[in-house]
Amino acid sequence: MAPSYEPKTPLGRFVNELEETAIALLLGGMTLVTFINVVLRYGFNTGIIWGLELVTFLFAWLVLFGASYAVKVTAHLGVDVVVNLFGPHGRRTFALISGLICISYAVLLFKGSWDYWANFANLPQTTGRWFPTGFEEMRTTSYRGWYEVIDIPLPEWLRFIEPIMNGGDEYEKIPRFIPYAIMPFGMGLFLFRIVQATVRIYSGDSQSLIVSHEVEEAIEDVKHMNTTR
Repeated sequence: MAPSYEPKTPLGRFVNELEETAIALLLGGMTLVTFINVVLRYGFNTGIIWGLELVTFLFAWLVLFGASYAVKVTAHLGVDVVVNLFGPHGRRTFALISGLICISYAVLLFKGSWDYWANFANLPQTTGRWFPTGFEEMRTTSYRGWYEVIDIPLPEWLRFIEPIMNGGDEYEKIPRFIPYAIMPFGMGLFLFRIVQATVRIYSGDSQSLIVSHEVEEAIEDVKHMNTTR
């Protein structure tokens, strides 16, 4: 199994609980909605019209939460054939370089995800071609807070957002900025985990960002179990 790192700070413990709770709830929600839809379709010849779209959004949320959680438990796959030709000092150096590259990549993802979501949330995009240098001036011409999803109806308890996001006009479906919010949030969480993993390598608490040979070891264990039966 991949090594597990217990969070040492209140922020780390909060993020850890958030990820694990969200992943469990998302998996449970996807399973429940899919199960109900199957029963309704084959048992009563009906179904939840918005069920497929909801499961699609839940799956997208699950993937983005899982990306950051996989960094935490070093479950991302990678190739370390060349790195393993070096000694411990060389491997640590390459791991730190990889961490810095991943941090830069995560910053780009975070910027891009914010800029994409911002218009749907009536918020300004960031300035700067590659890395954020600030925020654009408030504009109204390109804001798309009125964009809705295709099938999922807006719950009554969310009507309070209509005067804030839609100029007082009613939403029939939930606005897209709600499900799309996972993009900047998930990429921000991913950036946090990459920085955290790189710090662990620098401090000597970890040796790599990837799962390394543990998959091969797991396969060998399964082979051994099959041959002993």
